[in-house]
Amino acid sequence: MLKIAVIEDDRPTSNQLRGWIETAKPDVRVDQWFARDDAEQAVTREAYDLVVLDIELGRERNAGVAIINAINRLHGSPVLVVSGMPAEIYRGIMKALDAWDYLQKPVEEHDFIETLLDILREVRNNPRNEACGKTGDELNIDPLKQARPIWKNKPLNLPLTAQRILSTLYAHRGATVTYDELFKVVKSGRNKDNIRKHLSTIREAFREIDPGFDRIENVPMRGLRWVDP
Repeated sequence: MLKIAVIEDDRPTSNQLRGWIETAKPDVRVDQWFARDDAEQAVTREAYDLVVLDIELGRERNAGVAIINAINRLHGSPVLVVSGMPAEIYRGIMKALDAWDYLQKPVEEHDFIETLLDILREVRNNPRNEACGKTGDELNIDPLKQARPIWKNKPLNLPLTAQRILSTLYAHRGATVTYDELFKVVKSGRNKDNIRKHLSTIREAFREIDPGFDRIENVPMRGLRWVDP
């Protein structure tokens, strides 16, 4: 039986998330935690298949950050952050903490369930700490089948939404991928500003490995394009 923890201090929101999870996975066991201390004790005792958590718990603005650190020290359970904090601020923090993905409140049921199932599918197909890539400048990426994209034999630390955008660009390399096409692969924030934020995250991840990375071009008024040498 799958075991999922929901760590959210607002009880109606916690119950809503639990209901969505049980809709997507009727055979799941969902544990709900509402405060940092209880949640930290729970993730210490048990290796959950997935942890869904908010960043702010009660008056603690960054309680979720401490919980993610505790998870990473112990079991490495995948974490899906669902928070009302601005995505442009916290997406980078979540990347550094190795969270799997980030959804900004308010979240639609469809977006939440699809992201949840993507993460569970990825965990089943390939544990995150197992990653091997192609050699040279080839990008090895499949958001649903492997742990992380690989570039120059090193893993790219990207949330799943950014992976989907990158996968779409790479699959159509040499051609312009329009914004309308990119909107289809994001879970929320289907607008150009949000695509640009994801693009910034993607470029930062590449440049951590390859400071001269310049394969993704902006096509003014149209979209983005992956360009090979």
